[in-house]
Amino acid sequence: MARRRNHDEHENHERWLVSYADFITLLFAFFVVMYSISSLNEGKYKILSETLTGVFNQPDRSIKPIPVGEERPRTGEPERASLDEANSETPDDSLQDIAASVRQAFGELIRSEQLNVRGNEMWIEIELSSSLLFPSGDALPNNMAFGIIEKVAKILAPYQNPVKVEGFTDNLPIQTSRFPTNWELSSARAASIVRMLAMDGVDPTRLAAVGYGEFQPVADNATAEGRARNRRVVLVISRNLDTRRSGGSTAERQQSGAGTQPAPAPAAGAPQS
Repeated sequence: MARRRNHDEHENHERWLVSYADFITLLFAFFVVMYSISSLNEGKYKILSETLTGVFNQPDRSIKPIPVGEERPRTGEPERASLDEANSETPDDSLQDIAASVRQAFGELIRSEQLNVRGNEMWIEIELSSSLLFPSGDALPNNMAFGIIEKVAKILAPYQNPVKVEGFTDNLPIQTSRFPTNWELSSARAASIVRMLAMDGVDPTRLAAVGYGEFQPVADNATAEGRARNRRVVLVISRNLDTRRSGGSTAERQQSGAGTQPAPAPAAGAPQS
């Protein structure tokens, strides 16, 4: 009896197309879902954005707001209003306000005698120890200087009084590639403070920088304490432009007796220099 010959089954070499088609279908479905989600979120975002824009751009619904306490005129530009108010003050008032604000802002430095405020009806001086602002023998401001000068600039910015920044050193000689003498060092320090004030909002047309080197001491350079006092930066805020042009240095003002007068009376409760 003849044996039945087994026929080999035909092997399908294209079965992978089924799995591939399933994968493509699932991938397509995934991207469709992701696109629908992203479109939904975008729509919600547009609706929320338009709603908020409409709310904040609506005019006031009440004809007159209900006053609480003392009624004050409303304004949309408080900074502009304060600037106009400062400009409307007399020069004497502006000097008094500046002196009082400096005392209030720097009470701790004043008590430690690292900052002093003095003057009269024509000018006031803000004297800062150089150690607060600069490393030894350098005119690059330290980290503390930026915070101090920023506070000073906020006080001075609303006013129009001229500001002259004076730099002073002790009599120890300096001879570097950047600062051959104390003239260059004191001038560079004054210019650094002027630049910082301008960057912090003080009108540059009000500013001037001058360096006196070691030649205007206020203390004896024979002692370390005296040299520390002589290393200083002084901001002279004048009553008007003519005072700035005719005003002498700090030492000259002190020798004439004007520097010994206290600054205009501060507000009640402000610390004294």
